Amino acid sequence: MNTLLWRLAIIIIVIRLLSPNPAGAQIPPPAKETERVKIIKGPELESASDYLTIIRWTTNNPGGADVHYGIVRYGTDPKDLSQTAKNPIRLNRGHLETVFRVRLLGLKPRTTYYYTVTSQGADGRSDGVQSTVNKFTIPGPGVRIEGDPKQPISKSN
Repeated sequence: MNTLLWRLAIIIIVIRLLSPNPAGAQIPPPAKETERVKIIKGPELESASDYLTIIRWTTNNPGGADVHYGIVRYGTDPKDLSQTAKNPIRLNRGHLETVFRVRLLGLKPRTTYYYTVTSQGADGRSDGVQSTVNKFTIPGPGVRIEGDPKQPISKSN
């Protein structure tokens, strides 16, 4: 009986040594970094309300590390964009484009904000792209806008 168990144990060890490691095969190396990252759409206001605002833009895929960050620098003066919002994304290596979406919280109703967008890898290195300064106005309480900030899409009381 002991001989049978020993043989079975040796067979299992040999099989494990000869089989490829499925966990190791699932983690490919980082994608090659793109030579020049460009904003190809936006930035634009995706939605805004008195509690949450989302800015969205699209770039060509920057490559490099899978985790990147979309960054929005903003403020009420176009020459003082000292506030920052930053959200992580995971790059899809199979896509040619990357959509960044950044949430801004706690903005004042009926206030105009100026902003610029950029992105960086998880290591903190910039992707080398930054938008021009844009602006949007937060609607009054109970109003939500999407896309064009001049067009309220819903009101709730």
